[in-house]
Parts: sequence; structure tokens; C-alpha cells
Amino acid sequence: MFVRPLAAAALGLALLSGPVLADEKLPPDQQAKVEDILKKEGFTKWKEIELDDGMIEVDDAIDANGKQFDLKLDPKTMEITKRKAE
Repeated sequence: MFVRPLAAAALGLALLSGPVLADEKLPPDQQAKVEDILKKEGFTKWKEIELDDGMIEVDDAIDANGKQFDLKLDPKTMEITKRKAE
């Protein structure tokens, strides 16, 4: 029958896909660096800073003009690589 091979294949796929990683909080020293960069770039406040899929994500960053953005920063260079207006 095909039941056992299909079950084994499904189990194998589940194991290969690995766990789903949740967004992670940054260590305090890295959090402080990101906050300094945001301030230098003219942002006055933000909702959340976290590590997701290997990138630093900043949710709901507000600039000096009151515009809101979601940002992505490269964790190695600490450069803003993406600004998405909300």
C-alpha cells in the first residue's frame, strides 16, 4: 500500500522544513545601535525593533515630518536597506 511511503514522505518533509522561527528581540547593545541610527536618520519614534529572516525590522518608524515607515536594516552594515511608507 501507499500509506506508509506517503506518511514517511510527509514526515521527512516536515523534518526538513525545520522549525518556523519567530521574530527575535535584539540584544540590548545592538538595540541601542539601531536606535542611534534611527535618530541620526531623523526618526523620532518607532513601535518595535526585531530580527526577522536575518534582517533587522523596525515597525512604524515616524520621521520628523510625521510620516510613518516600516524599515529593514542590514545587521552587518547597520544600513537601512528598505523604507516602506505606511
